[in-house]
Amino acid sequence: MTNPPGEGQPPQEPPRDQEQPGYWQQQAQQPYGQPPMPGYGVPPAAYGQPGYAPMAYAPDHPRATTSLVLGILGVVLCQILAPFAWSIGKKTVTEIDASHGAVGGRGAAQAGYIMGIVGTVLLVVAVAFVVIYIIVIIAVIGAGTAGSTT
Repeated sequence: MTNPPGEGQPPQEPPRDQEQPGYWQQQAQQPYGQPPMPGYGVPPAAYGQPGYAPMAYAPDHPRATTSLVLGILGVVLCQILAPFAWSIGKKTVTEIDASHGAVGGRGAAQAGYIMGIVGTVLLVVAVAFVVIYIIVIIAVIGAGTAGSTT
């Protein structure tokens, strides 16, 4: 009986002058002709190699964070700060828009601007409530003293 080719013979090693595929090349080869799964396979190019260019971001406007912090404080703690957040936020958003992308931080500035508006509305409502409360108290005291003197 004859052996099929390859049986009974020691396994052959590839010649030393041929380089064996590395780990990532082996992983990239899928069995049975299946396409590689997304997210796996050959890793992206190393830093500094051709591929995607690094993205440069515009620096944030110095007052963008200030308007955001004042807006948060104006809504949460002290409504007297809200008009300042509104004013600073509006000026900052206008300056960022006028810079045509040279300055960033528009999201923080706009959030401070909007929270400044909300905080200012809360401040006006609170002041109106206090004024109405004082008027009602004065009216009740005035009615009570006017009724007891007669």
